[in-house]
Amino acid sequence: MALLASDAKWPALPDYSHEWALVDVETSGLRPGQDRVLSLAVLTLDAYGNRTGEYATLLNPGCDPGPVHVHGLTPDRLAGAPTFEEVAAEVGELLSKRVMVAHNAQFDYDFLAHEFARARSWLPVNRRLCTLALNRLVGPATPDLKLGTLARHYGVRQERAHDAQDDVRVLSGILRGSLGAAEQLGLALPLLDCPPRQDYKPFVPKTPCPYRNPGRLTPGGPLVQGMKIAVTGDTGISREELVARSVAAGLNVMTMVSRHTSAVVTNDPASGSAKLRRAAEEGVPVLDEPAYLRLLESVLPGQAKGAVRVPAGAAAGTVPAVPAQREADPGASGPGGDVPRTRTDASAAPADVPRAGRDAPGPRADVSRIRTDVPAPAPVPAPRPTPADRRGRPLTGRRVLVLGGGHEEAAEARARALYMGASAAVNLSATVSDVVVLPGGEADRRMKRVTSLGLPVHAPEWLLAPAPAVVAELVPGAAGSPAVLVRGAVLDLADTGEPWTVSAMWGQQTPCDVDVVAFVVDAGEQVQGDEDFVFYGAPEHPDGTVRLATDGPNEQVVGVDLARLPLEAHRVVVAAAIDGAACFSDVGALEITATCGVGAAPAARATLDAATTERTLILAELYRRGDGWRMRVVGQGYDHGLAELARGYGVDIAD
Repeated sequence: MALLASDAKWPALPDYSHEWALVDVETSGLRPGQDRVLSLAVLTLDAYGNRTGEYATLLNPGCDPGPVHVHGLTPDRLAGAPTFEEVAAEVGELLSKRVMVAHNAQFDYDFLAHEFARARSWLPVNRRLCTLALNRLVGPATPDLKLGTLARHYGVRQERAHDAQDDVRVLSGILRGSLGAAEQLGLALPLLDCPPRQDYKPFVPKTPCPYRNPGRLTPGGPLVQGMKIAVTGDTGISREELVARSVAAGLNVMTMVSRHTSAVVTNDPASGSAKLRRAAEEGVPVLDEPAYLRLLESVLPGQAKGAVRVPAGAAAGTVPAVPAQREADPGASGPGGDVPRTRTDASAAPADVPRAGRDAPGPRADVSRIRTDVPAPAPVPAPRPTPADRRGRPLTGRRVLVLGGGHEEAAEARARALYMGASAAVNLSATVSDVVVLPGGEADRRMKRVTSLGLPVHAPEWLLAPAPAVVAELVPGAAGSPAVLVRGAVLDLADTGEPWTVSAMWGQQTPCDVDVVAFVVDAGEQVQGDEDFVFYGAPEHPDGTVRLATDGPNEQVVGVDLARLPLEAHRVVVAAAIDGAACFSDVGALEITATCGVGAAPAARATLDAATTERTLILAELYRRGDGWRMRVVGQGYDHGLAELARGYGVDIAD
């Protein structure tokens, strides 16, 4: 049994008093709904941290157990174990009316939700707490936030990594230490509401079409694999069978009509349906079901996604030249190796990458409402320093929290801190080294904690002429210290085989809902299908390459598996949108971090808060550059809502 080495008391704050159900699962893979749970453990605690129950079991998934070298669960070990359906009632009783706690909680939550769905039931969890998200708020002095690292930090002995029963006991010690650290900082817990899912069959994501769209169906011509087909109205054979036959033939059946649609199938062309009206507007050909079924009998082969295109006029058998290696970056920071390199010179962007706020075409809908005159974060001397330049700045390595002031005044103060070499915090955490108090900041509820922690408190003038004594010991870009990026800065993304994540976090006092989304776009800045729009209603791309996770009420994360993205995917655009009439001046600063791997230390962070009346904001973009990938911090805002933003990237949004 893992034992606590710390004698820390359980926090006494009323907001921290909950019945807890700590959970850990080992799985056959990383895709909820596709992979299965192999073992699970649940440990229940009362509001005082006392253990009230414990349960652990292996499970027979009825499938290949996946990476045995990681979890050690061979088919022989699982052969005599119960199925999840046999233990669902007992597990549900432990979870019911308790806050579910897990490290990277959305992963465990999604897997359990799908397992309960397979058992014709639902996951009885109303709220969850992610200890990974909690520790991102706390900011402990650790090299990363992985389970084993946090166990050592909080004095918990770990005996068997990737063993569900041991991991959940380790988690109990981490929860105790994390709550104590959060109480000291006066943090509100990132509890996330998650009403019980009641889908009575497991979610099966749409299989993406493996072929490129060859374009429109020509009159009298054949169907070609990859064509986008929409169906409207009643059909002679069942809609399910028609779709299945179309998909089996290599066609891409869409739910809406756009300018990319190849053909619309209908038996009533005079019905005036929305799909037919859009088809008429876009000039999309329409054919009836019998004609479509005849064409289905002889669909021509298409070009597979990821296949090399041979340029027109190239000699047969020739292969296009391999892209040139990434050029040296004069603005790169740090030595070579694994240290991320950054640059802020817009002129160094690839030719096909628009420069945000200047010549970026952005979404194509209602361009008259696009703000291209968004001011710089603050009137600081130009040019802005690169991360390498900031090493000699007086506040290099420090993390500054600004309290008080209006939105524009606070934004200017944070920009000034960035210019002086610091990073700007949006919440009080253990990483904050200094606090700047603007008018009204004295009444901020966090000032009491700032005083008890003994943090240096400064007047606004400190950012204009900081004393030499505050020169920091840390260097941005060095090991354990993320690079600090400004708008327009670019970060080279290391190819480690781990997915990269872009997370957005904002202040706990946010009075409105913020939704983070992602668009996977081609060279023409357009999605190739509605599945390339990842948002709260469709949080995972069908091929699993892009995924949205919600770790708390004020933090959302987009994970991207760069190595598995098809060649047609030139860019992944990460944006945020406000639901309702509020704008980003009401939200305040958003902190963006880029991380490679779950629980790893951030490679870079940026603070965006120059937006005023905008309701949507492009946070960052991950784009191809030569044989690698880069991330650019954008910070370009638009006054329109999410639906219009999505239409601009070619997503079919119903009115």
